[in-house]
Amino acid sequence: MASYILALDQGTTSSRAIVFDRAGQIAAKAQYPFPQIYPQAGWVEHDPMTIWDTERLAAAEAIRELPEGSIAGIGVTNQRETTIVWDKATGQPVYNAIVWQCRRTAELCEELKRQGLEERIVSTTGLLIDAYFSGTKIRWILDNVPGARQRAERGELLFGTVETWLIWKLTGQHVTDYSNASRTMLFDIHRLCWDEELCRLLRIPACMLPRPVENSAVYGTVQPGIPGLETLAGVPVCAAAGDQQAALFGQACFHPGEAKNTYGTGCFTLMNVGAEPVRSRAGLVSSVAWSVGGRTTYALEGSVFNGGSTIQWLRDELRFFHESRDAEYYAQKVPDNGGVYLVPAFTGLGAPYWDMYARGILVGLTRGTRREHITRAAQESIAYQSWDLVRAMEQDTGLPLAELRVDGGASRDRFLMQFQADILDKPVRRPMIRETTALGAAYLAGLAVGVWDSLDEIRAQWTLDRLYQPQMEEPVRRSLLAGWHKAVGRSLNWAEPET
Repeated sequence: MASYILALDQGTTSSRAIVFDRAGQIAAKAQYPFPQIYPQAGWVEHDPMTIWDTERLAAAEAIRELPEGSIAGIGVTNQRETTIVWDKATGQPVYNAIVWQCRRTAELCEELKRQGLEERIVSTTGLLIDAYFSGTKIRWILDNVPGARQRAERGELLFGTVETWLIWKLTGQHVTDYSNASRTMLFDIHRLCWDEELCRLLRIPACMLPRPVENSAVYGTVQPGIPGLETLAGVPVCAAAGDQQAALFGQACFHPGEAKNTYGTGCFTLMNVGAEPVRSRAGLVSSVAWSVGGRTTYALEGSVFNGGSTIQWLRDELRFFHESRDAEYYAQKVPDNGGVYLVPAFTGLGAPYWDMYARGILVGLTRGTRREHITRAAQESIAYQSWDLVRAMEQDTGLPLAELRVDGGASRDRFLMQFQADILDKPVRRPMIRETTALGAAYLAGLAVGVWDSLDEIRAQWTLDRLYQPQMEEPVRRSLLAGWHKAVGRSLNWAEPET
């Protein structure tokens, strides 16, 4: 009997495939990196065919040792917002994938703001106007690739984020799940459909948009003849979710007020807010978390622009240590931060500040300041920024956070996780299975084909690896947070042009 689920986890720097068994344990996995393309400053692209080839190779390797017929279903999770446009007849992309990090449409976003569209877009999509999201990336391709707009209007071109592209390559079906659709700046998160007026305002033909679907449902089956995936022919592709929403699901945050934080290059904090979207007063964004069995769950999301990248900066530019994991060792060599604060606003500050003119600062230095103090300040800055997001979420929702579930590379850092628990004054829980993004996609797929029967069954599989209980005294916590916010105040508007 087919009892395994294959999760395709297509990320920004690599394509991975992970096979999970009924117990939610990893049975096999494979990973293939792929190159980044930087045509000019601030632009980031990927080759869509390379995305497909590396994901196909990873899947083939992951299932190689499994008996034929043992895969019950396939779930897809992906780097969100990255935009691909391809020819409907030939399957050939008309341009490279424009990656979520790419800032080429910043001026177009400013123009949309000047047109007074912010309230219309926020109230409909839950998003701010920003080059981060897919809508303006589609517009750029149509405006800048010769003939693309005319071909799109004739119905010859298709748009998709990365999960749409992979599902189309696997099954021939042109669909997008609600969680990814809600990151395009074109999707009405209340009615769960494309907004025709926003499509007109951004000059995007609706005929090129994929059909929005639930996150756990059979979209199609794997077509025969795909090299390396011949044994998967006929297997249902039955789940999709953007990477951060998939991680929230994989962390079993199924009740309003439950939240997870992923510690990577940046940090992504998502809170389950229940059956209705919450309009943020602090510049957080609202998205569909998932829709399963006709029931839609929403999330509030905040992003820390520089999390793990702050430690990489100490390693690569300041050369404080050779390996990122050494930061934990040096941070613990001093009893406190010595009054030193690092605000890593290297690319501005996101929620709740939203100041693109903020710049990184290091304050509180004395003759006694050592490398260890600066390293500790860098570690602490990640936790302070996460505190800002959690506090904003609690204020927006009125839901007090009981605990924070964590994943991502830096969740292995014991000093950082303990400090996060201390500064939040809340327990921090790290799961045994840290591949929560792929696990979330697998759970969604398994629900669609009966490998798992309910959310309760999935929640029961969540296993604790490490619990960090807050130990800091309240006066110390208040003092440290006051110092952090004072330092943030010094960083704001630093690069703003003089008028």
